[in-house]
Amino acid sequence: MADVDTLDMLSKLTAESFSLGDVITLASTLTQDGQPALADQAYKIWIRFNSEHPQLSVAHFNRAVLQSALGDNPGAIASLETAIALNADFLPAYVNLGGLQERAGLSEMAIATWETGANRPAVMNGVGVGYAFTCLKQIARVLGDLHQPVRAEMALLRAADLDPHAMDVIGQLVAMRLSQCKWPAVQPNERLSRETLLKGVNPLSVAAYTDDPLLQLAAGNYFVEREAKVTPEQVRADRRDAPIDLSGRRPRIGYISSDLRDHAVGYLMAELFEVHDKSKVEVFAYYCGPESSDGLNTRIRAAVEHFTDIRPMTDDEAAQRIVDDGIDILVDVNGHTRDARTAVFARRPAPILVNWLGYPGTMGSDYHHYIIADPWIIPPEMELYYSEAVRRIPCYQPNDRRRKVDETVPSRADAGLPEDGFVFCCFNGPQKITPYVFDRWMEILKRTSGSVLWLLDSNPETNARLRDAAEARGVDRTRLVFAQKMQNAFHLARYRLADLFLDTTPYGAHTTASDALWMGVPMLTWSGRCFASRVCGSLVRNAGLPELVVDSPEAYVEKAVELGADPAKTRALRATLEANRDTCVLFDMDLLAAKLEELYGEMIAEHQAGQRPRPNLTNMSTYLDIGLALDRDDREMQAEPDLHGLYRHELARRHQVKAIPADNRLWAGDTP
Repeated sequence: MADVDTLDMLSKLTAESFSLGDVITLASTLTQDGQPALADQAYKIWIRFNSEHPQLSVAHFNRAVLQSALGDNPGAIASLETAIALNADFLPAYVNLGGLQERAGLSEMAIATWETGANRPAVMNGVGVGYAFTCLKQIARVLGDLHQPVRAEMALLRAADLDPHAMDVIGQLVAMRLSQCKWPAVQPNERLSRETLLKGVNPLSVAAYTDDPLLQLAAGNYFVEREAKVTPEQVRADRRDAPIDLSGRRPRIGYISSDLRDHAVGYLMAELFEVHDKSKVEVFAYYCGPESSDGLNTRIRAAVEHFTDIRPMTDDEAAQRIVDDGIDILVDVNGHTRDARTAVFARRPAPILVNWLGYPGTMGSDYHHYIIADPWIIPPEMELYYSEAVRRIPCYQPNDRRRKVDETVPSRADAGLPEDGFVFCCFNGPQKITPYVFDRWMEILKRTSGSVLWLLDSNPETNARLRDAAEARGVDRTRLVFAQKMQNAFHLARYRLADLFLDTTPYGAHTTASDALWMGVPMLTWSGRCFASRVCGSLVRNAGLPELVVDSPEAYVEKAVELGADPAKTRALRATLEANRDTCVLFDMDLLAAKLEELYGEMIAEHQAGQRPRPNLTNMSTYLDIGLALDRDDREMQAEPDLHGLYRHELARRHQVKAIPADNRLWAGDTP
């Protein structure tokens, strides 16, 4: 039998005087009191007795929110469909309905729902534009996940047209063009200037776009300030000045990453966790990526002493968990990459914060104290490009000596390659291929008779675009061969079919490089100024082939042509790699772990002595403005002989208008 409160509620709900506002208030109170199911029933009853109400669609929408929270997705979908049927211009219903359809695995249906919402006449008002913008962002996100960049780019263009100052949309738009080898990637129009587009680009895409480390530093700072800024009230877990007392315990090292799974970073780190000396460090892993239980994720969970999934936690909750664990050094293994939890670092939950491995560059934040590199990636004269203090180990990149390689080696014919011709390859992602890199590749092919270029398959449109570009440069389109994506063990096995790996720049091979070198494939690379352009050089040198790290684009072409004309030389290089594999620094994980642990000890000692570094971020907005203005499509910044001179000239010019303080980087004050 119903209790008195329920009977009273029923009496009110069925009364003609009980308004929509009244039922909204009642449902809200019930939900706050922990009775969402009763709130759902309240809407159900009110709807039954108010079937002609002019705002009935709102009641159905609100009920759908409750149904979804209660796990009744089919009921929520039905309620939203009813809301739209009652009011076709009720745009919030399209946003939510598409989300529920996506959750049900109906991606194309969700896209169609959002398309309908974005195209309603009601979008002509301010509120409607906001909902249309949301629909378009959702379309682009889903299409991106479905690897349909052409359609995703169209949605992003429409979204950017609605709001040309939406930096996240602009960043995705440029990244989408990079991934399709659409040159120039930064394409201004009447609504979007070049500077606005570049300002919205994620620092990871900036690394693929230009070898200007000053612009990358300033862009990183701008991105952090925009995306991970916290208020003083949010920094409740601040342990920046917490003492580190190691009496009777080991240093506690925490790694935050979204990639401890079947991902390039997961492949790199798996063995490191296994060889960490547990008598010297206590290892914590904080996972923030997609739900995963693949082999690598399982392997890493077993290797670390403490594994915590912080995906469902808010930034405050994750920071508090790290505080409760008493972490001494918190390592950011994401940086400016997807699913990063930079805002957790901004809350300063550990005394020492380190940037390592996940992102090839500086964070540009005022709370990351150190960046771990090696002598080649960041030599002393390039430290000015980093907000963090630079610390070095012999080779910055870990590797997995247990990586699985399929025993069966396919034939060249199986891979669509010529039996006798020289095979240049590059299995870097298409977003790393710039028009300058492609020009050099085509010159190499033209000068190496019978050779082909073996690239990683992207999508039909991008493959065709690259073949068209080859043809436009006088190279037969069939000399570009695309390797279908396959499981990693099979992919590694087919590396043996290649003669020479041609690296990209300014964003070179990282995990891809160590895979190639492990499989005995020589790599040719041109190191620039930026972190991402120097990683491959470090790996090649640490594998024992320093002669394949060149210092100019001309040397890159000449060395490739020389090797392409003399396969015996490449066979000798391959023999060197195979002979060095078990002894070279690149694959010595015991050395890397020991040096890393030693480095952690030095960081702690500096903190205990009150000598922890302070990031230098003076004049970042000025450097950003200068870098945006200097960047042009008609020159390759990596080949610019006097980058510092360009910046100093602009700093001096701007100083004449408004004084710029000294920054201990390029600007000393009145005299540049």
